[in-house]
Amino acid sequence: MTDLARLKSSPMPFAALMGVEFVEASKERVVATLTVRESLCTAGDIVHGGAIMAFADTLGAAATSLNLQPGAGTTTLESKTNFLSAGRVGTTLVGAATPVHRGRRTQVWQTRVETSEGRLVALVTQTQMVLAPS
Repeated sequence: MTDLARLKSSPMPFAALMGVEFVEASKERVVATLTVRESLCTAGDIVHGGAIMAFADTLGAAATSLNLQPGAGTTTLESKTNFLSAGRVGTTLVGAATPVHRGRRTQVWQTRVETSEGRLVALVTQTQMVLAPS
């Protein structure tokens, strides 16, 4: 099974609720899209910062999971988001997570969230803890 097929078949209910669609996946990079709809917005038809953070967190967690040994898990320890521009209703956001550090106990991923036209909306750096197999 490919890494992309693995992510698409994994139970990630919140990501599905948000509308996250994985389009590329490997141990080196995970890419997904999210179409901004009214239910993800704050005032003025602008995507809510929490939706952007949840989108990026999903990508970082998914990327970490592709780098784990069988039976291991992951949870987010820390996340920092720089918001750089707005995403309006109808905009498709593209998130790309790439590794900064992949260790035995932690992994750090940076996710660029851009519009489909390439305008940078947010830059997110997160630390994932590696949970030993039970």
